Amino acid sequence: MDLIVGVYRDASGKTPVMESVQEAERFLASAAESKSYRGLSGNLDFNDGIARFVLGSGHPALERQSTIQTVAGTGALRLIGDLIAKLSPQAKVWTTDPAYVNHLPIMAAAGLEVQTFPWRESETGLDFEAVVQALDGARAGDILLLHGCCHNPTGIDPSLEQWSAISRLCHDKGLIPFVDMAYQGFGDGVDADAAGLRLLAGEHEQMFVTLSCSKNMSLYCERTGAAMVIASEAGEAEKVRLSLEQIARANYSMPPNHGAAIAAYLFAHPEAWLKELEECRMRVCTNRQNLAAELKAIGAPEKFQCLERQKGMFSLLPLSSSQIERLRDEFAIYGAIGGRINVAGLGTQQIPLLADALKRVFDSP
Repeated sequence: MDLIVGVYRDASGKTPVMESVQEAERFLASAAESKSYRGLSGNLDFNDGIARFVLGSGHPALERQSTIQTVAGTGALRLIGDLIAKLSPQAKVWTTDPAYVNHLPIMAAAGLEVQTFPWRESETGLDFEAVVQALDGARAGDILLLHGCCHNPTGIDPSLEQWSAISRLCHDKGLIPFVDMAYQGFGDGVDADAAGLRLLAGEHEQMFVTLSCSKNMSLYCERTGAAMVIASEAGEAEKVRLSLEQIARANYSMPPNHGAAIAAYLFAHPEAWLKELEECRMRVCTNRQNLAAELKAIGAPEKFQCLERQKGMFSLLPLSSSQIERLRDEFAIYGAIGGRINVAGLGTQQIPLLADALKRVFDSP
């Protein structure tokens, strides 16, 4: 049972191409006239569409942002990291502990110092007091790197009230928000998942955003993403866009167009795609509920009920290294180091098997 790889799987265990994506590909194939180069910012229709998708079509920050297409979310993270290193090399990047496995290496590769703050659960959700205490050491000009929703690896998301408190904290300490949005649509829905990001964008003159279409459009191998910079006014955003283009030129020049063209089509014709995305979200939610219910029914420790509170594709289960090894060696169940499992990778018939194995490794340590 492979619960490591971070891809969505349907009930049959496959990672399907969305029907709406297939429709977009058919249209693009029939309409294609050239495979010529595009500019360094990539597909402009995609850039406009993804900016409106993440911010909302009427958000005032749309008038003071610049977005460029990148080689997936990973490429966006590196571009923004390089931009920060160019403009403010003394800035520290603060990110969560535990963190997405690539956040620290990418920021460090850009030459930036990385600090962490705890990201853990309390009885009611995110332990926000621990976050505030750890960030006491942050200084004006430092960068606060957060997931926009569906935190990887924990599944712990801030409440909207906590997002508001994060915004105030950034104002009070002079921190620059940096939101990595890789899973929009997999938590509470596309608009609810972006609520925290939209709040920050409306309250801060400077902000960085990285975006990925790998999960919510099933465009994994197409490497489709974007980097967005929000500035105090449109002219400043344009200057930063040119800086991002210079960084991209020295890296890969132009990002691949195929996935971006698909995404642009879906942003322009969203109905079927959003319906499919909602079906994916509901399947993940159902997996969470069913696994939590199965664990409760067989008398597993109460701590596993965190599954119902957490959001998105991943959960960080309270497993020791030896328990993770036992799951692998005795039950052929593979989770990531640290206890992360991909809830979206579970088949319906696998849920009782996983629940039983989890209880067994706890009952006989």
